[in-house]
Amino acid sequence: MRFTLLGARGFVGRHLLTYLTSLGHEVIAPARDARLTEACHGTHVIYAIGLTADFRQRPFDTIEAHVSLAAELLRDCDFTSFLYLSSTRVYAGSTNTDELAALTVRPGNPSDLYNLSKLSGEAICNASGRPNVRIARLSNVVGPASATSESFIGDLCREAAAGHITLRSSMASAKDYIWIDDAVKLLTQIAENGQETIYNVASGQQTSNADWVTGLARHTGCRVDVADHAPTITFPPIDIDRIRAEFAFKPERVIDRIADILSFAP
Repeated sequence: MRFTLLGARGFVGRHLLTYLTSLGHEVIAPARDARLTEACHGTHVIYAIGLTADFRQRPFDTIEAHVSLAAELLRDCDFTSFLYLSSTRVYAGSTNTDELAALTVRPGNPSDLYNLSKLSGEAICNASGRPNVRIARLSNVVGPASATSESFIGDLCREAAAGHITLRSSMASAKDYIWIDDAVKLLTQIAENGQETIYNVASGQQTSNADWVTGLARHTGCRVDVADHAPTITFPPIDIDRIRAEFAFKPERVIDRIADILSFAP
């Protein structure tokens, strides 16, 4: 198969490129200034373009990446299929996390810009009227390179390597994480053969701060403290019934891969 991978320089994009190539697929990874309409012609498009940590400081770039460019490609490209990478962050504040759940956002909250932009990207996918357009709501992806990333897990790994972790949220804080190998395999299966329009790509497992720091302390011998008045921040468990049923998905426990993550620690 021929794939066009947009966002191949990102963490997920790099691993997707490696995985697709290992399967023998032809993969086009256009440069940022390429004519994307031409690059996507007749291929399976995976849209992995996006902003994460700096979306609050770059609101216009966030909308361009998550909505405007996707809309242009959906309107103008003659693709074989199109997979839009969204996020399980859109379930923030919800108790129901199946793919058809009603969702709540607050336009006046700057932190909701990310969720609103991803949901707008999803909306244009659904409204495009194009066949073979799918959406993957991707959970918090971790892998060996997470130790060097600008993320919560990256910060924990760097503090553990230095000998002392200070948690700024409580031990009970928890959310869903998915191992990178599981994520790229699922995304490829969805792009090739997905029977539904929207999929949660998650482990379905809550991993707490206590899980992370216990594992990191076991491997590094670091000390762990919790800041005074640290809040408990929890995210709802992500429903993965759909990927279990369609792809017989069995997630790996990310906490079992701490040694692999730390092997890349600075």
